[in-house]
Amino acid sequence: MCATCGCGDVAGHDHPHDHTHAVPAPETITLEQRVLAKNDALAAHNRARLADAGILAVNLMSSPGAGKTTLLERTVRDVARRRPVAVVEGDQETLLDADRIRRTGCPVVQINTGAGCHLDAAMVGGALDTLDPAPGSLIFVENVGNLVCPALFDLGEGGKVVIISVTEGTDKPLKYPYMFAAADLIVVNKMDLLPYVDFDLGACRRYARSVNPQAELLPLSATTGDNIGAWYDWLAGRAPVPA
Repeated sequence: MCATCGCGDVAGHDHPHDHTHAVPAPETITLEQRVLAKNDALAAHNRARLADAGILAVNLMSSPGAGKTTLLERTVRDVARRRPVAVVEGDQETLLDADRIRRTGCPVVQINTGAGCHLDAAMVGGALDTLDPAPGSLIFVENVGNLVCPALFDLGEGGKVVIISVTEGTDKPLKYPYMFAAADLIVVNKMDLLPYVDFDLGACRRYARSVNPQAELLPLSATTGDNIGAWYDWLAGRAPVPA
C-alpha cells in the first residue's frame, strides 16, 4: 500500500493521483439569531409565569426625555389604589429613576445595563424573582431609553407601549419603524407643550399607521394629567381591575 495516499500500489507509484477531497460547505451561524432565540425561550417562561399569576407586565419604551418616568410616577400613584403595582427600572447607570419611583411607595428593582442599550428576558426574570409580585399585580418595565434595540427583545410582557413627546418631531414613526410596528399602543406625551412646538398630531398618526395599521395613538400630558384617564382605561382593558 502506498504510504502517501493509501492506494493499492505496494511499491508506491508515480502516476498522477487525485488527492482532491470534498470540502463541506461552510455553515453560517448568525449570532443575532442565536441570541434572540435564547431570549425568546426565556421570555416564554416569563410570560407563562406571569399568566399563571394573573399578572400584566407592560413594557414602556421611548427615547430619553420623552417622559416615561413622569408618566410612570403619576400612573403608579393613581393605579396602586386599586391593585398591586411594581416597577422594573432599566438604565445604563444610576439609581435616579428607581429613587423617583420608590418615593411613590411602589416596590421597584433597578437594573443597570452598563454599555447595554436594552433590557432582556433574563434581566426581567431576575427582577421578578426579587419583586415576587402578588397575584393580579400590574408590572411596569421602564426600558432603557432608545427607539432601536428594545423593540428586538421580547421580555414576556403583555403589552408594548411606545412613548414619544411632541418635542421630538412628527416623523419618529418613519425613522424608527420597527419600534412602532411592534407597539400595542403609542402614547404622545407633553401635549401641554403642543402650542409651542412644531408637531403635527394628525401627520404623526398617519405615519404610525403606515408602519402599524392597528396602531392606537393616545395623546396626553403626564405633567398636567390631561387625558390620563384614557391611559388608565387602556391598562384596565389589558387586565381588568380585580373586584
